[in-house]
Parts: sequence; C-alpha cells; structure tokens
Amino acid sequence: MLRAENISKRFSGVAALENVCLELPAGKVTAILGENGAGKSTLMKILSGVYDEYEGQIFFKDKVVRFKNPNEAQNAGIAIIHQELNLVPYLSITENLFLGREITNALGMLNSKAMHSRTEILLNKLKLNVSPDTLVADLRVGQQQVVEIAKALLYDADVIIMDEPTSAISESEVDILFGIIAGLRDENKAIAYISHKLNELFKIADNYIVLRDGKKVEDGAMGGMTHDQLIHKMVGREINIVRKSDIDKEKKLLLSVQNISLSKAADRNKKVLNNISFDLHSGEVLGIFGLMGAGRTELMETLLGLHPDLAVGSISIENSKLNLRSATEAINAGIVLVPEDRKKDGLVLGMDIKTNISLGSLAETRSWGMLDNGKEHRLADKYVDALKIKCASAKQTVKNLSGGNQQKVVLAKCLATKPKVLMLDEPTRGIDINAKNEIYKLIIELASQGLGIIMVSSELPEILAISDRILVMADGEIKAEMAACDATEDNILKAAIPGTI
Repeated sequence: MLRAENISKRFSGVAALENVCLELPAGKVTAILGENGAGKSTLMKILSGVYDEYEGQIFFKDKVVRFKNPNEAQNAGIAIIHQELNLVPYLSITENLFLGREITNALGMLNSKAMHSRTEILLNKLKLNVSPDTLVADLRVGQQQVVEIAKALLYDADVIIMDEPTSAISESEVDILFGIIAGLRDENKAIAYISHKLNELFKIADNYIVLRDGKKVEDGAMGGMTHDQLIHKMVGREINIVRKSDIDKEKKLLLSVQNISLSKAADRNKKVLNNISFDLHSGEVLGIFGLMGAGRTELMETLLGLHPDLAVGSISIENSKLNLRSATEAINAGIVLVPEDRKKDGLVLGMDIKTNISLGSLAETRSWGMLDNGKEHRLADKYVDALKIKCASAKQTVKNLSGGNQQKVVLAKCLATKPKVLMLDEPTRGIDINAKNEIYKLIIELASQGLGIIMVSSELPEILAISDRILVMADGEIKAEMAACDATEDNILKAAIPGTI
C-alpha cells in the first residue's frame, strides 16, 4: 500500500532520519518501534505530509507522491492520529472533526445537522459519552485523545498512522480501539502503529520495524518475537527494569491533605473531588491510580493551588498549614507539578531548552537583577546531563525534540525549583522503556534524598514497581489505600471501577 525509500531528514543540522526504508502492506498492522528520538514520529509526519522537505521517495499504491501538507495526504487517503494532540481547543468536537472538510448543502451553507449526526455516530462507536457540541477545551486529555482518533477515522483512509494512540486513554477505551483496528485490518487498510507499550503490540501487530538513532535496524514478523527481544532490538543492549525496594525505616510527615473537596465550576452543588485525605512522608513515593474521570488530575491541580475558589479543605507541609491561592504560592511553599499535558501546560515550545528549564527558577539565574546567561546555561546543562535529554545543545528549540525528551525538559524545570513535594501526572506518557527506566531511577534517587513524590499513572505495572504506597481513586473519592507490597493488579482495578466495592 505504501513504501518509503531512503528517507532522510535533518533538524538544525542534526540527523533525525538517515536512509530509512519501510513498507506498509494492506490488511496488516505494522508496529514502528524505537526509543525516544529514534525518528518514529518524524518518519510518520513525512508520510502524512506534515513535513514536506526531506530526501528520498514515497510510493503510495505504486505511484510516487510528495505531499505538501497534511490536507493533500488526507485527500489521497493517508490519515494520522498524532501523539501530540492536534485540536483547536475553543471549537466544538464537531467543528474539530470537520475543520477543512465541512459538509455543505446545495446553497453552499454549512450543514450543521449532518456534521453533528456523523460526529455523534463516531463518538458512540468510540464510546465517548459527551455531546458533539462540547468544546475540546472542556475535555480531559484522555477524552481529547479519543477525539483525535475519531478525527482520523472520519476519513475513508487506506493508510492510517497511529502515533501513541493509547497514551492517554483508559483500558476500556483501548479495547474499543483494538476492535476498530481489527475492523480496519479486515477492510484491507494498512496501519502503522507506534507505541511504547509493547504488550499492546503483541495483541494487534502483524509486522514490526525497528528504528534506532534515525536508522532502520531491523524488520520482520511479530510472530515468535518476545518482549525482551524487541527491547534489545530497540536499544541495542539489555535493559533491567528498575523496581523500588521496600522502605522499612520511619519517615517524617511531609505533606498532610485533609478533607479536600472540589466543586464543578458550572454547578457548585456537584463535586469533582469529595473529602480527599492522605499523608505523604519524606522519602515516600505515593502512587495514585484511577480510570479516566476519577479526579486524579483535578486533585493534583487543587494541591497546586489552581482552584482556590472552588476547593475546600486543608493542606499542610512540614506541619505548616498553607492557604494556596495560586501555583506560584505552591511552588514557593515547595510543591511542584509535572503536568499531564506537557505541550499545553508544561512548555513554551518556541523557546529553547535552556530558557524552559530556567523559567521556574529565575531567582537562581539572576545577577544584579539581570538574567545571567552563564548561570542559565550551567543550570540547563546540569539537567540535560542528569536526565539524558537528547539534543544538539541546550540552545535547541523544545518543539524540535521528541515527545519523551520534551517531558524530560518539563521534569528538569520542576526539579530546578528545588521542591519538597514533587507531583508527577502521567510522567512517562509517550516515553520509551529506556527513558522510563531513567525516570524511575531519578524518582528513586530523589526519594532517597528525602523528597516526597506523588505519582499519578494509568499504567498498573508502573504504579506497582515504583510506589511505596498506593491510593486508588474513583468518582472523585479515594476508594482504597494499600502498601505496594500488598497490592495486585486485580485488587487495584477492583477498587478503581465504580460500583465494584
């Protein structure tokens, strides 16, 4: 269906791809594997018309094509579901789906009824229970990911590229997506599927292609491959997953959260969070698990002081009660958040790495009231080295980094504030297994230095591996609390599914 020959692409003189060749056969799901920065997303953006400047050739249905923009690729029959959400926040779901391909009547006027109806059918198919008229800005990240999937499925495309489509959706939504993929395969569509969740690939992929440092190193059939073999092909070495050992010694109380409730902005009689209480100790990693809509992100935002007029309850750090009215006050008190949506909330994409890292620590990078370029560079270089951020230098623009390296820049910015409590909302979303391992090591090291860490994650193995204690949320409440040594995937999920306990 689609063939690429000797594709090369450079950014700021750095080779993102070098002479990459691949084939996407009809009726097959082809997994595209590789670490962050391996060139996966860059290659997919070339195939889908996002990047039109590159070396090499693309053959679509045996004809040479060179798309100038995504619209040309879509019209030809190639659709992409981006890892980074590509939606207009202040348009409705319907308007986002039909932007640039609006349905009109005989008079050339917008046929809103027809577009609304088709959107409703797609949302029902994907089991997203919201109105087609809902603004995208009012959706959580996971719900926006489902809308991104719906936008791609609206095309009758012959090639569908899925770049981390499950990175922010729940297990039930993953099952729905896999059912849709199976249907597309039966319709003889060619599917390119990028995911760092290797277990997914064994369920749906027919073939695999491995990229490493911008080059294709191997391809073949998924049948007979093992988890460890794929990892070794991706990184060229063995990866030993870091797991946190149990902590026996007593730790001092660092953070105390008592009776936190959060009302909905549109209706203050309805609760997003209801009577949340927990403690966090120095050196502890507290894992928080819950399905989409459980209130995990809203809890992190409340602890950061983002909803002062809607929240009630008390927050104390080192036995001092806080009255947080803004994120600045929270950061000054020692509480910082690595947000779920790095692109929207964590970075200034048009600025360089150095500036992004130092933005939250301007007091540390000033001399005589002026920004000190040397101090900024030293601060940035420290975290570029510590977090192994792949870049040409700290002067590289953040938008040109891979998703995983962008996430590391956000983490560096937060650590530069020297926090007491580090909150991580889906910290390894869209990050490959080696980069995850580096972040796990960093979390464990920070905890050993006395930092209190709260980690929200949708990945059960991650929660079980890295946490000392686990809270399970559902319907805006804490439904269960357990030591990690006593936790299993079964009892966590049982607590997380509303109505099961």
